[in-house]
Amino acid sequence: MDRSIMHMDLDTFFVSCERLIDSRLNNRPVLIGGTSDRGVVASCSYEARKFGIHSAMPMRMAKQLCPEAIVVRGNSGIYTKYSNIVTDIIKEEVPAYEKTSIDEFYLDLTGMDRFFGCKKLASELRSKIIRESGLPISFGLSLNKTVSKIATGEAKPNNELNIDSGTEKAFLAPLSVKKIPMVGDKTYRALCNLGVKQISNLQEMPIEVMEKVFGKSGVMIWKKAQGIDNSPIVQYHERKSISTERTFDKDTIDVDKLEGIMTAMAENLVFQLRRGNKLTSCITVKIRYSDFQTYTLQKKIPYSAADHTIIPMVLELYRKLYNRRVLVRLIGVRFSHLVEGAHQISLFEDTNMLSLYQAMDHIRKQYGDRAIMRASGMNAKSISRWNPFNGEPPPLLANRRR
Repeated sequence: MDRSIMHMDLDTFFVSCERLIDSRLNNRPVLIGGTSDRGVVASCSYEARKFGIHSAMPMRMAKQLCPEAIVVRGNSGIYTKYSNIVTDIIKEEVPAYEKTSIDEFYLDLTGMDRFFGCKKLASELRSKIIRESGLPISFGLSLNKTVSKIATGEAKPNNELNIDSGTEKAFLAPLSVKKIPMVGDKTYRALCNLGVKQISNLQEMPIEVMEKVFGKSGVMIWKKAQGIDNSPIVQYHERKSISTERTFDKDTIDVDKLEGIMTAMAENLVFQLRRGNKLTSCITVKIRYSDFQTYTLQKKIPYSAADHTIIPMVLELYRKLYNRRVLVRLIGVRFSHLVEGAHQISLFEDTNMLSLYQAMDHIRKQYGDRAIMRASGMNAKSISRWNPFNGEPPPLLANRRR
Protein backbone atom coordinates (compact mmCIF):
# COMPACT_ATOMS: atom_id res chain seq x y z
CA MET A 1 0.00 0.00 0.00
CA ASP A 2 1.32 3.43 -0.95
CA ARG A 3 1.86 5.80 1.92
CA SER A 4 0.08 9.16 2.11
CA ILE A 5 2.11 11.69 4.07
CA MET A 6 0.82 15.21 4.60
CA HIS A 7 3.01 18.14 5.63
CA MET A 8 1.31 21.22 7.10
CA ASP A 9 2.90 24.58 7.84
CA LEU A 10 1.20 27.62 9.36
CA ASP A 11 2.10 30.54 7.09
CA THR A 12 4.19 33.29 8.77
CA PHE A 13 2.81 31.96 12.04
CA PHE A 14 3.94 34.65 14.49
CA VAL A 15 2.84 37.42 12.13
CA SER A 16 -0.53 35.74 11.53
CA CYS A 17 -1.15 35.46 15.29
CA GLU A 18 -0.34 39.15 15.77
CA ARG A 19 -2.71 40.07 12.94
CA LEU A 20 -5.55 38.20 14.64
CA ILE A 21 -5.01 40.46 17.64
CA ASP A 22 -4.43 43.70 15.71
CA SER A 23 -5.99 43.98 12.25
CA ARG A 24 -4.02 47.18 11.61
CA LEU A 25 -1.05 44.91 10.83
CA ASN A 26 -2.86 43.38 7.84
CA ASN A 27 -1.17 43.96 4.46
CA ARG A 28 1.70 45.81 6.16
CA PRO A 29 5.38 44.77 6.36
CA VAL A 30 5.72 43.25 9.85
CA LEU A 31 8.83 42.07 11.67
CA ILE A 32 8.66 39.87 14.78
CA GLY A 33 11.72 39.83 17.02
CA GLY A 34 14.04 41.85 19.22
CA THR A 35 13.70 45.59 18.73
CA SER A 36 17.30 46.51 19.60
CA ASP A 37 20.19 46.58 17.15
CA ARG A 38 21.34 43.26 18.58
CA GLY A 39 17.94 41.67 18.00
CA VAL A 40 17.19 39.29 15.16
CA VAL A 41 14.13 38.72 12.99
CA ALA A 42 12.26 35.63 14.20
CA SER A 43 9.51 35.95 11.59
CA CYS A 44 8.39 38.43 8.95
CA SER A 45 5.39 38.97 6.73
CA TYR A 46 5.39 38.34 3.00
CA GLU A 47 5.21 42.12 2.50
CA ALA A 48 8.52 42.43 4.34
CA ARG A 49 10.12 39.56 2.43
CA LYS A 50 9.77 41.55 -0.79
CA PHE A 51 12.54 43.79 0.57
CA GLY A 52 14.90 40.82 0.99
CA ILE A 53 14.21 40.36 4.70
CA HIS A 54 14.28 36.83 6.13
CA SER A 55 14.27 35.13 9.52
CA ALA A 56 17.54 35.17 11.52
CA MET A 57 18.52 38.46 9.85
CA PRO A 58 19.81 41.13 12.26
CA MET A 59 16.94 43.49 13.07
CA ARG A 60 19.14 46.50 12.36
CA MET A 61 19.70 45.31 8.77
CA ALA A 62 16.01 44.49 8.32
CA LYS A 63 14.96 48.00 9.38
CA GLN A 64 17.48 49.48 6.94
CA LEU A 65 16.01 47.40 4.11
CA CYS A 66 12.44 48.35 5.05
CA PRO A 67 12.26 51.47 7.27
CA GLU A 68 8.46 51.47 7.19
CA ALA A 69 8.22 47.96 8.65
CA ILE A 70 6.30 47.56 11.90
CA VAL A 71 8.38 45.82 14.56
CA VAL A 72 6.54 43.68 17.12
CA ARG A 73 8.38 42.13 20.04
CA GLY A 74 6.00 39.18 20.18
CA ASN A 75 3.98 37.22 22.71
CA SER A 76 4.91 33.62 23.52
CA GLY A 77 1.65 32.95 25.33
CA ILE A 78 -0.41 33.85 22.26
CA TYR A 79 1.75 31.73 19.94
CA THR A 80 1.56 28.73 22.26
CA LYS A 81 -2.22 29.13 22.56
CA TYR A 82 -2.82 29.09 18.80
CA SER A 83 -0.31 26.30 18.23
CA ASN A 84 -2.21 24.19 20.76
CA ILE A 85 -5.53 24.99 19.05
CA VAL A 86 -4.19 23.67 15.75
CA THR A 87 -2.57 20.66 17.42
CA ASP A 88 -5.86 19.71 19.11
CA ILE A 89 -7.73 19.87 15.78
CA ILE A 90 -5.15 17.63 14.11
CA LYS A 91 -5.18 15.22 17.06
CA GLU A 92 -8.95 14.77 16.70
CA GLU A 93 -8.87 14.16 12.94
CA VAL A 94 -5.89 11.88 12.19
CA PRO A 95 -4.54 8.68 13.79
CA ALA A 96 -0.85 9.61 13.71
CA TYR A 97 0.96 12.94 13.50
CA GLU A 98 4.41 14.42 14.17
CA LYS A 99 4.78 17.97 15.46
CA THR A 100 8.24 19.16 14.42
CA SER A 101 7.92 22.75 15.65
CA ILE A 102 5.38 25.21 16.99
CA ASP A 103 3.91 25.70 13.48
CA GLU A 104 4.83 22.59 11.47
CA PHE A 105 3.33 19.08 11.32
CA TYR A 106 3.59 15.77 9.46
CA LEU A 107 0.43 13.64 9.27
CA ASP A 108 0.15 9.99 8.23
CA LEU A 109 -3.04 9.54 6.22
CA THR A 110 -2.11 6.10 4.90
CA GLY A 111 -5.21 3.96 4.42
CA MET A 112 -7.61 6.85 4.91
CA ASP A 113 -8.34 6.88 1.16
CA ARG A 114 -10.49 3.79 1.69
CA PHE A 115 -12.99 5.93 3.54
CA PHE A 116 -12.68 9.53 2.41
CA GLY A 117 -9.89 9.98 -0.10
CA CYS A 118 -6.65 11.40 1.26
CA LYS A 119 -6.73 14.61 -0.76
CA LYS A 120 -10.34 15.30 0.25
CA LEU A 121 -9.51 14.60 3.91
CA ALA A 122 -6.44 16.84 3.76
CA SER A 123 -8.39 19.72 2.19
CA GLU A 124 -11.19 19.42 4.72
CA LEU A 125 -8.71 19.38 7.59
CA ARG A 126 -7.02 22.52 6.26
CA SER A 127 -10.39 24.24 5.94
CA LYS A 128 -11.31 23.29 9.50
CA ILE A 129 -8.04 24.67 10.87
CA ILE A 130 -8.52 27.96 9.00
CA ARG A 131 -12.13 28.20 10.14
CA GLU A 132 -11.56 27.41 13.83
CA SER A 133 -8.19 29.12 14.37
CA GLY A 134 -8.39 31.99 11.89
CA LEU A 135 -4.83 31.22 10.77
CA PRO A 136 -3.63 30.66 7.19
CA ILE A 137 -2.05 27.24 6.63
CA SER A 138 -0.58 25.40 3.64
CA PHE A 139 -0.03 21.71 2.99
CA GLY A 140 1.69 19.30 0.65
CA LEU A 141 0.54 15.69 0.16
CA SER A 142 2.61 12.89 -1.35
CA LEU A 143 4.18 9.48 -0.70
CA ASN A 144 6.77 10.72 1.78
CA LYS A 145 7.91 13.48 4.10
CA THR A 146 10.54 15.04 1.81
CA VAL A 147 8.29 15.54 -1.21
CA SER A 148 5.39 16.72 0.95
CA LYS A 149 7.54 19.31 2.73
CA ILE A 150 8.86 20.66 -0.57
CA ALA A 151 5.31 20.68 -1.97
CA THR A 152 4.15 22.77 0.99
CA GLY A 153 6.84 25.33 0.19
CA GLU A 154 5.64 25.48 -3.39
CA ALA A 155 1.99 25.77 -2.33
CA LYS A 156 2.54 28.79 -0.08
CA PRO A 157 1.05 31.17 0.74
CA ASN A 158 -2.16 29.69 2.14
CA ASN A 159 -2.68 26.98 -0.43
CA GLU A 160 -2.40 23.23 -0.99
CA LEU A 161 -0.59 20.94 -3.41
CA ASN A 162 -1.02 17.21 -4.06
CA ILE A 163 1.76 15.24 -5.76
CA ASP A 164 0.34 12.09 -7.34
CA SER A 165 2.18 8.80 -6.96
CA GLY A 166 4.75 8.33 -9.74
CA THR A 167 5.15 12.06 -10.45
CA GLU A 168 7.60 12.85 -7.63
CA LYS A 169 10.73 13.11 -9.81
CA ALA A 170 9.02 15.25 -12.40
CA PHE A 171 7.71 17.59 -9.71
CA LEU A 172 11.15 17.97 -8.10
CA ALA A 173 13.22 18.23 -11.29
CA PRO A 174 12.89 21.96 -12.13
CA LEU A 175 13.33 23.14 -8.53
CA SER A 176 16.53 24.47 -6.96
CA VAL A 177 18.59 21.99 -4.95
CA LYS A 178 18.23 24.44 -2.05
CA LYS A 179 14.64 23.19 -1.74
CA ILE A 180 15.89 19.80 -0.52
CA PRO A 181 15.90 19.40 3.27
CA MET A 182 19.51 18.95 4.47
CA VAL A 183 20.89 21.31 1.80
CA GLY A 184 22.14 24.39 3.63
CA ASP A 185 24.22 27.27 2.29
CA LYS A 186 27.52 25.41 2.56
CA THR A 187 26.22 22.29 0.80
CA TYR A 188 24.52 24.43 -1.83
CA ARG A 189 27.79 26.20 -2.65
CA ALA A 190 29.56 22.85 -2.91
CA LEU A 191 26.87 21.52 -5.26
CA CYS A 192 27.09 24.67 -7.39
CA ASN A 193 30.83 24.08 -7.71
CA LEU A 194 29.92 20.69 -9.16
CA GLY A 195 27.58 22.34 -11.65
CA VAL A 196 24.47 21.21 -9.76
CA LYS A 197 21.88 23.94 -9.27
CA GLN A 198 18.60 22.25 -10.14
CA ILE A 199 17.32 19.01 -8.69
CA SER A 200 17.24 17.58 -12.22
CA ASN A 201 21.04 17.90 -12.34
CA LEU A 202 21.27 15.94 -9.11
CA GLN A 203 18.84 13.30 -10.36
CA GLU A 204 21.15 12.62 -13.31
CA MET A 205 24.32 12.47 -11.21
CA PRO A 206 25.64 9.00 -10.21
CA ILE A 207 25.06 8.28 -6.53
CA GLU A 208 28.74 7.27 -6.22
CA VAL A 209 29.83 10.84 -6.95
CA MET A 210 27.61 12.24 -4.21
CA GLU A 211 28.90 9.65 -1.76
CA LYS A 212 32.51 10.43 -2.64
CA VAL A 213 32.06 14.19 -2.20
CA PHE A 214 29.60 14.34 0.73
CA GLY A 215 29.78 10.90 2.33
CA LYS A 216 26.63 9.35 3.81
CA SER A 217 24.79 12.66 3.75
CA GLY A 218 25.43 12.83 0.00
CA VAL A 219 23.62 9.52 -0.46
CA MET A 220 20.66 10.81 1.55
CA ILE A 221 20.50 14.04 -0.49
CA TRP A 222 20.65 12.05 -3.74
CA LYS A 223 17.76 9.83 -2.62
CA LYS A 224 15.68 12.83 -1.63
CA ALA A 225 16.30 14.32 -5.08
CA GLN A 226 14.85 11.11 -6.57
CA GLY A 227 11.77 11.48 -4.37
CA ILE A 228 12.84 8.57 -2.14
CA ASP A 229 12.29 8.93 1.61
CA ASN A 230 11.17 6.07 3.84
CA SER A 231 11.49 7.94 7.15
CA PRO A 232 8.50 7.24 9.41
CA ILE A 233 6.16 9.61 11.21
CA VAL A 234 7.53 10.04 14.73
CA GLN A 235 4.58 10.39 17.07
CA TYR A 236 4.45 13.74 18.85
CA HIS A 237 5.58 13.77 22.47
CA GLU A 238 5.38 16.54 25.02
CA ARG A 239 8.50 18.66 25.41
CA LYS A 240 10.82 17.75 28.27
CA SER A 241 12.25 21.19 28.97
CA ILE A 242 11.47 24.91 28.79
CA SER A 243 13.91 27.76 28.94
CA THR A 244 14.43 31.47 28.49
CA GLU A 245 17.44 33.70 27.95
CA ARG A 246 18.23 37.40 27.68
CA THR A 247 20.93 38.94 25.49
CA PHE A 248 21.66 42.49 26.61
CA ASP A 249 21.72 45.48 24.27
CA LYS A 250 24.91 46.47 26.05
CA ASP A 251 27.11 44.14 28.08
CA THR A 252 26.61 44.80 31.78
CA ILE A 253 28.12 44.22 35.20
CA ASP A 254 25.17 45.70 37.11
CA VAL A 255 24.64 43.04 39.81
CA ASP A 256 21.19 44.28 40.86
CA LYS A 257 20.00 44.37 37.26
CA LEU A 258 21.29 40.85 36.56
CA GLU A 259 19.65 39.38 39.65
CA GLY A 260 16.39 41.19 38.91
CA ILE A 261 16.23 39.83 35.38
CA MET A 262 17.19 36.35 36.57
CA THR A 263 14.32 36.53 39.08
CA ALA A 264 11.85 37.66 36.41
CA MET A 265 12.90 34.89 34.01
CA ALA A 266 12.58 32.24 36.71
CA GLU A 267 9.20 33.57 37.81
CA ASN A 268 7.88 33.56 34.25
CA LEU A 269 9.07 30.01 33.60
CA VAL A 270 7.53 28.73 36.85
CA PHE A 271 4.23 30.25 35.72
CA GLN A 272 4.60 28.45 32.37
CA LEU A 273 5.06 25.20 34.32
CA ARG A 274 1.85 25.69 36.28
CA ARG A 275 -0.07 26.83 33.22
CA GLY A 276 0.96 23.64 31.43
CA ASN A 277 0.32 21.47 34.51
CA LYS A 278 4.03 20.55 34.61
CA LEU A 279 6.66 20.00 37.29
CA THR A 280 10.43 20.24 36.97
CA SER A 281 13.20 18.43 38.81
CA CYS A 282 16.27 19.97 37.21
CA ILE A 283 17.28 23.66 37.10
CA THR A 284 20.06 25.00 34.88
CA VAL A 285 21.49 28.53 34.86
CA LYS A 286 23.61 29.89 32.01
CA ILE A 287 25.95 32.90 31.75
CA ARG A 288 27.82 34.17 28.70
CA TYR A 289 30.45 36.86 29.27
CA SER A 290 31.48 39.63 26.89
CA ASP A 291 34.40 37.46 25.68
CA PHE A 292 31.80 34.79 24.69
CA GLN A 293 32.98 32.37 27.35
CA THR A 294 29.85 30.47 28.37
CA TYR A 295 29.23 28.59 31.61
CA THR A 296 26.30 26.57 32.97
CA LEU A 297 25.47 25.11 36.36
CA GLN A 298 22.57 22.81 37.21
CA LYS A 299 21.01 21.14 40.22
CA LYS A 300 18.40 18.45 40.79
CA ILE A 301 15.45 19.27 43.07
CA PRO A 302 12.30 17.44 44.18
CA TYR A 303 9.58 17.89 41.53
CA SER A 304 8.10 21.34 41.94
CA ALA A 305 6.29 24.23 40.26
CA ALA A 306 6.45 26.63 43.21
CA ASP A 307 8.02 30.08 43.13
CA HIS A 308 9.30 29.88 46.71
CA THR A 309 11.14 26.62 45.93
CA ILE A 310 12.50 27.32 42.47
CA ILE A 311 13.35 31.04 42.38
CA PRO A 312 15.75 30.91 45.39
CA MET A 313 17.46 27.90 43.80
CA VAL A 314 17.87 29.77 40.50
CA LEU A 315 19.45 32.73 42.32
CA GLU A 316 21.70 30.41 44.32
CA LEU A 317 23.00 28.77 41.13
CA TYR A 318 23.44 32.17 39.50
CA ARG A 319 25.50 33.53 42.43
CA LYS A 320 27.72 30.46 42.37
CA LEU A 321 28.18 30.71 38.62
CA TYR A 322 28.81 34.45 38.31
CA ASN A 323 32.34 34.73 39.69
CA ARG A 324 34.48 36.34 36.98
CA ARG A 325 33.37 39.96 37.52
CA VAL A 326 33.53 40.41 33.76
CA LEU A 327 30.87 42.17 31.69
CA VAL A 328 27.94 39.84 31.00
CA ARG A 329 26.45 39.46 27.52
CA LEU A 330 23.70 36.87 28.16
CA ILE A 331 21.98 35.03 31.00
CA GLY A 332 19.52 32.15 30.81
CA VAL A 333 17.44 29.68 32.82
CA ARG A 334 16.29 26.21 31.89
CA PHE A 335 13.88 23.78 33.59
CA SER A 336 14.17 20.17 32.43
CA HIS A 337 13.00 16.64 33.31
CA LEU A 338 9.42 17.89 33.05
CA VAL A 339 6.53 15.65 34.06
CA GLU A 340 2.76 16.04 34.22
CA GLY A 341 1.43 17.06 37.61
CA ALA A 342 0.51 19.84 40.01
CA HIS A 343 2.55 21.12 42.94
CA GLN A 344 1.85 19.19 46.15
CA ILE A 345 1.77 21.17 49.40
CA SER A 346 3.82 19.42 52.09
CA LEU A 347 3.00 19.32 55.80
CA PHE A 348 5.49 22.11 56.38
CA GLU A 349 4.19 24.55 53.78
CA ASP A 350 1.59 27.25 54.18
CA THR A 351 -1.56 26.45 52.20
CA ASN A 352 -2.04 30.21 51.74
CA MET A 353 0.95 30.08 49.40
CA LEU A 354 -0.94 27.82 46.99
CA SER A 355 -3.92 30.17 47.06
CA LEU A 356 -1.57 33.06 46.29
CA TYR A 357 -0.13 31.25 43.25
CA GLN A 358 -3.62 30.45 41.98
CA ALA A 359 -4.68 34.10 42.29
CA MET A 360 -1.51 35.35 40.56
CA ASP A 361 -1.88 32.81 37.75
CA HIS A 362 -5.51 33.79 37.24
CA ILE A 363 -4.50 37.42 36.78
CA ARG A 364 -1.72 36.48 34.35
CA LYS A 365 -3.99 34.28 32.25
CA GLN A 366 -6.53 37.08 32.00
CA TYR A 367 -4.26 40.09 31.53
CA GLY A 368 -0.90 38.71 30.32
CA ASP A 369 2.21 37.05 31.71
CA ARG A 370 3.63 40.31 33.09
CA ALA A 371 0.42 41.65 34.61
CA ILE A 372 1.72 40.74 38.06
CA MET A 373 5.32 40.08 39.06
CA ARG A 374 7.94 40.58 41.76
CA ALA A 375 9.20 44.13 42.17
CA SER A 376 12.80 42.90 41.88
CA GLY A 377 12.11 41.76 38.32
CA MET A 378 10.41 44.91 37.03
CA ASN A 379 13.45 45.90 34.98
CA ALA A 380 13.15 42.77 32.83
CA LYS A 381 11.48 44.39 29.83
CA SER A 382 11.34 41.22 27.76
CA ILE A 383 11.29 37.57 28.73
CA SER A 384 11.83 35.08 25.89
CA ARG A 385 11.19 31.36 25.89
CA TRP A 386 13.58 30.34 23.11
CA ASN A 387 15.34 27.10 23.98
CA PRO A 388 19.08 27.45 23.24
CA PHE A 389 20.05 24.40 25.27
CA ASN A 390 18.53 21.57 23.22
CA GLY A 391 18.24 23.13 19.77
CA GLU A 392 14.47 23.26 19.53
CA PRO A 393 13.59 25.03 16.29
CA PRO A 394 11.05 27.60 16.87
CA PRO A 395 12.02 30.62 19.06
CA LEU A 396 9.17 31.57 21.32
CA LEU A 397 9.48 35.26 21.74
CA ALA A 398 9.07 37.73 24.54
CA ASN A 399 5.87 38.22 26.49
CA ARG A 400 5.59 41.92 25.75
CA ARG A 401 4.35 43.64 22.59
CA ARG A 402 5.52 47.04 21.42
